[in-house]
Amino acid sequence: MSTILAYIALLAMAFSLVSASDPSPLQDFCVAVNDTHETVFVNGKFCKDPKLATPSDFFFSGLRLPGNTSNKVGSLVTPANVAQIPGLNTLGVSLARVDYAPYGLNPPHIHPRATEILTVLEGTLYVGFVTSNPENRLFSKVLYKGDVFVFPKGLIHFQLNVGTTKARAISALSSQNPGVITIANAVFGSNPAISADVLTKAFQVDKNVVENLQSRF
Repeated sequence: MSTILAYIALLAMAFSLVSASDPSPLQDFCVAVNDTHETVFVNGKFCKDPKLATPSDFFFSGLRLPGNTSNKVGSLVTPANVAQIPGLNTLGVSLARVDYAPYGLNPPHIHPRATEILTVLEGTLYVGFVTSNPENRLFSKVLYKGDVFVFPKGLIHFQLNVGTTKARAISALSSQNPGVITIANAVFGSNPAISADVLTKAFQVDKNVVENLQSRF
């Protein structure tokens, strides 16, 4: 009897650990809507009545268009997440197209809610991610057309076009809303600004260097 009770206790502990993660959807889909009339709140968005869903709720044509890379970093990310495709709500996946000018950079950033898998469609990219403290180990690779690379959830990563021609990639992410925090923008372009004293000590540089960087963001 004691053995059976111990077995039941272990099963209960196992199920409690499993249920600590996000549950799987309990419906086929949940089309996100802003109108709360006759809707149900699920996983961050209100759900449209399934009877009122249309094919357009699951469609987005924006990834067929090249992004405008005429900016300071020479790249543009076009997302296809729940904001563009309401039918992605609760489904836990999204995509993004990334366009790069010659030598364009998708600067170091993180996705707080998603792992990313990137596939090169055109060009040559130098990509990498850095592990957490204290190792801060860099994993990097030069990718060619058709190559794939994984960026683990929450780790700083980047892509640089090392070719003399345009490059293009598609990313799949394990969240309907992966989020993005670009490191330089967050540190030097926060609103209100982080105290220059904090950044001077953190980066071990002169205050005028920090103030110059803040002025650029």
